[in-house]
Amino acid sequence: MTDAFAAAVLRWFDEHGRKHLPWQKNITPYRVWLSEIMLQQTQVTTVIPYFERFTEAFPSVQDLAAAPIDDVLHLWTGLGYYARARNLHKCAQRVVSEHGGEFPDTVAQLAELPGIGESTAGAIVSIAFKKHAAILDGNVKRVLARYHAIEGWPGHTTTLKNLWQKARLHTPERRCNHYTQAMMDLGAMLCTRTRPACDVCPVGDGCVARATGQQLAYPGKKPKKEKPVKTTYLLMLRSPVGELLLQQRPSTGIWGGLWSFPELALGANVSSYCSDHYAAPQWVEYWDSYRHTFSHYHLDITPVLVQLGDTPHSVMEAGGALWYNVRQPENVGLAAPVKRLLESLAELDPLSQETL
Repeated sequence: MTDAFAAAVLRWFDEHGRKHLPWQKNITPYRVWLSEIMLQQTQVTTVIPYFERFTEAFPSVQDLAAAPIDDVLHLWTGLGYYARARNLHKCAQRVVSEHGGEFPDTVAQLAELPGIGESTAGAIVSIAFKKHAAILDGNVKRVLARYHAIEGWPGHTTTLKNLWQKARLHTPERRCNHYTQAMMDLGAMLCTRTRPACDVCPVGDGCVARATGQQLAYPGKKPKKEKPVKTTYLLMLRSPVGELLLQQRPSTGIWGGLWSFPELALGANVSSYCSDHYAAPQWVEYWDSYRHTFSHYHLDITPVLVQLGDTPHSVMEAGGALWYNVRQPENVGLAAPVKRLLESLAELDPLSQETL
């Protein structure tokens, strides 16, 4: 039986819900899974071109599983939260090796795969398999927290448990696939973070937060914690023929598995370091510093362009390094700040800098 809340949401979806997004066409478990992973902490408008490029390059889970991780990370470059891409690749390989290339159709089995939590599993089960399963992504948390005036930050165990209870309570047995999409749309289109459109909300009349004028008090905010600040030089080492040295970062940690410039502690002697580890610089140019913020700290980056007199060959011997030609870029995964710097370097005339 569909409760009044779900019935109102479904009526609104039939008239106003989004039905023409790329992943809503030719619905398969693979396409639903890919879109759900990409949509985690990312706007729909940002995801669309990435989704289209991914499905063109990897039309099936078998194609994704067989692809080199560098190809996957390359197509993910700029989307952020790169652990998602690494888990995406691992998950595809597990689906192929353990499930014969077919996604499981239960929440429990899906949640055992890399990068798939209970809410993502619920979305796959309900949308792709049209089976009953609840979801609780950020949009749904906001809608339910306001509707029921659920106190506390959703990251707290008690609050999360309460939200899940409400999510399961309202999820209908019939048209669960449409309800799942409707709840995501409701949070994205009407019940937004700062300007909820309560006057046109299909469940506005029963919303406790609206009735008390406390919409922005829900859901509760994450307790504030001052982020530490770290600093670094990013060394843009350029060879005599204009290629840039990139090194592959460890598979775990920040920018895991991506290609980046060598780093050096802020304030270190760049010329001496390069002479000792690479080759003597012809000149060194310090660019303006800027801040890149991660989920748990700020990184203040000072890019340093170093024109080398000779191409050091020893750095290539251990592997995990390449000379990158900005005129003929390779398909490798790049950290977003590195991609932007490479684009800036591509616009420069290599012979135009003054020796500093």
